[in-house]
Amino acid sequence: MLEIDNFTSELETAGYVAGTGLVTTLHLAEVLARPVLLEGDAGVGKTAVAQALAKQRQCELIRLQCYEGLDSSTALYEWNYQRQLMAVRLHEKKDTADSIESEIFSEEYLLKRPLLQAISSKQPAILLIDEIDRADDEFEAFLLEVLAEFQITIPELGTLQAIHKPTVILTSNATRDLSDALRRRCLYHYVDYPSFEKELRILQSHLPKLQADLAQSIVSFVQSLRQQSLKKTPGIAETLDWASALLHLQTTDLENALPEIEATLGCLLKTRTDNEHASRDWINEVLTAAGEKSASVSSVTSNES
Repeated sequence: MLEIDNFTSELETAGYVAGTGLVTTLHLAEVLARPVLLEGDAGVGKTAVAQALAKQRQCELIRLQCYEGLDSSTALYEWNYQRQLMAVRLHEKKDTADSIESEIFSEEYLLKRPLLQAISSKQPAILLIDEIDRADDEFEAFLLEVLAEFQITIPELGTLQAIHKPTVILTSNATRDLSDALRRRCLYHYVDYPSFEKELRILQSHLPKLQADLAQSIVSFVQSLRQQSLKKTPGIAETLDWASALLHLQTTDLENALPEIEATLGCLLKTRTDNEHASRDWINEVLTAAGEKSASVSSVTSNES
């Protein structure tokens, strides 16, 4: 479809290389006005989808970072109690209690949190609800009500209805099971680690100065690394960081750059256990596997051409 192809190109221009399945899901979410639930391991690029979408649409990205204990007031709004108290003290001698109350419970004294920001936005926005699986079941139930109506009732001000319904992206690292009710209301897409070809395109789009052979070797090494028994598997962001580090060190050939690899493994391995496991022999084993992978990819590419 032409619309899907255009959408893919626009996202790539915005810095995100997406497959047909993800692009179709995002397109249908816009057509059907439904939230999108992106699930997958940490580091596969779920948050970056919302960032690229906001850049592609040239609209505001409003982010709600979820965590255990997140409550509705933190996500919706709070009153600026300090300003209210100062206003009361300034006006208590010359104004009545009713007039003071009507003044301090106005939008001027309202601290808008992400959900209220998205609903009250005068322009279409992207609402990113990041790592919803970290929030409690109670907050998830509350969120369902908000997403169903896109309106918020503030007792002192009344009901605020969204002028423009935001495009909602929820992400989950699958650390806990989400409710069936939430899944029913969302379009779903599982974001996996990228294929060799996709990760190579991502690397080349972000670091165009990287030599093609080195870029291929880097992706092969990282993809081979993901096959190891690691406590924390490196994601796409780690690939980009490592490639940037090697580029800074003027590395041109990964096979003859063992000292550089050892010095920069902190870009890829993020736990003490994984770093202790990374002996020189182990790195050489990964390099050998990466070389075989790179050779097989090159063979397939040459046969296709």
